[in-house]
Amino acid sequence: MQWVEAISGVRVIEVAGSRAIDVRGVQYDSRRVAAGDVFVAMKGGSSDGNRFIDAAIRQGAVAVVTDSAATFAALREQQPELALALVEHGRRALAEVSAAVFGHPEQKLKLSAVTGTNGKTTTAFLLEQMLRSVGRKSVLLGTIETHIGDEVRESEHTTPESRDVLAVFAEGVRVGCTEAVMEMSSHALEQERVWGLPVDVAIFTNLTQDHLDYHSTMEAYFQAKARIFAGVGAPPPRVAVINLDSEYGDEMCHEFRGATLMTYGMGEFGSYRAENISLALGDTRFDFVTPEGRIAMHSPLSGRVNVENLLAASCAALARGLTLEQVAQAAEILHQVPGRFQVVPGSKAAGFFVVVDYAHTDDALRNLIALARESVVSHGGRVITLFGCGGDRDKTKRPKMGRAAGEDSDLVVVTSDNPRSEEPMTIINEALLGVRETQMTFIVEEDRRAAIEVAIRSAKPGDIVLLAGKGHEKVQIFADGTVPFDDVAEAEQVLRELKVEVSK
Repeated sequence: MQWVEAISGVRVIEVAGSRAIDVRGVQYDSRRVAAGDVFVAMKGGSSDGNRFIDAAIRQGAVAVVTDSAATFAALREQQPELALALVEHGRRALAEVSAAVFGHPEQKLKLSAVTGTNGKTTTAFLLEQMLRSVGRKSVLLGTIETHIGDEVRESEHTTPESRDVLAVFAEGVRVGCTEAVMEMSSHALEQERVWGLPVDVAIFTNLTQDHLDYHSTMEAYFQAKARIFAGVGAPPPRVAVINLDSEYGDEMCHEFRGATLMTYGMGEFGSYRAENISLALGDTRFDFVTPEGRIAMHSPLSGRVNVENLLAASCAALARGLTLEQVAQAAEILHQVPGRFQVVPGSKAAGFFVVVDYAHTDDALRNLIALARESVVSHGGRVITLFGCGGDRDKTKRPKMGRAAGEDSDLVVVTSDNPRSEEPMTIINEALLGVRETQMTFIVEEDRRAAIEVAIRSAKPGDIVLLAGKGHEKVQIFADGTVPFDDVAEAEQVLRELKVEVSK
């Protein structure tokens, strides 16, 4: 591709240097630059890509896009033949150059995007499974995995930078994908990492306290999420799917600028509702009531929270052209998301269940414990909840998580999550403020591996042990580095020590 073609859709302030050059790719990380690439140097929250332009040129970059006027002027003087472009918004330029270089794959896929505090990952997984059930080939971008057709990769970020999103989209187009499903985090919406992506169906699951270390206030957090419904460098979505059971549902409806609004809920609110709900572990049933009719839904998922997730995915699937009958058929064969109410293999043989879940907010923890309570209430089992709070994150939610853990558990084990740069016991003590308010029995064990053993060895037949907070994660992050850590593997090891046969 010619350099002038690569920047033809970019809002450029000024250009300089050679124009008759070929470019082969685009990068924003100088370490990934190859010969013939465009390097987009942009200012970020913690670093400035303009500092790495020299390194990018040494790696083979043939053109530079910069959002620094001073850098542009210096490069123009020092390297007059270097292809340069000065832009106002580095991240927007990254998206626009990347779209051009990759052949505008975003225009060849119908994109469904999910935002919300809780439920994004599960809703995205369920929707992709529904689309696949009718033979559609999809790209999935989410917290846990990236799917490109039939290929599955681990994800590094919930929502990557635009260049990486578009690279995945381009791979999907090459293998015949026609659909894309992705999570859009509040950070990505606020930072415009999703600039220029035309969303066809946008889904809002809920909004509860999280990420206030970044957004500062719930209003700012809400406004970041709401950007999905106005469009971020693209027209508004064609369809909005909004949860009216969420405190912010009505307000989010007013932010939508598109044509078709679909609202859902489990009560009297919402045009698409779940009625006659029946819940058992691994067996969820309800009537899906819609303006187009009513149909019985049966799913192997568990709990009320998954009724909400299933409603969201079903509405989006309908918006993408599936029939009610196809949605109901797909619901029967859905698979649970890794790290979301994931039953540890072998625990049932011990006479109790051990469940790993990603719940890391007070609302998610409360929902998880409620689901566990529903699962054990018929035979009088107990709920044992292990949790921790992440370091270098919103500190105000720590006592709230402690309170949520203590309100309906029978035993709480407080431990470390990812303490990062903070002292683990400082975090634990802040969470204990909430646990103590409930007067629930609790155990403190800073070492997460030892805490998992304490929780499991405390279980009796009929109980359920919840290992909350890390879910699918395979590492634990400390001030002095990152170490391998997997809640499922740790639980399996304890079960083996209890002489329980662990089968995959």
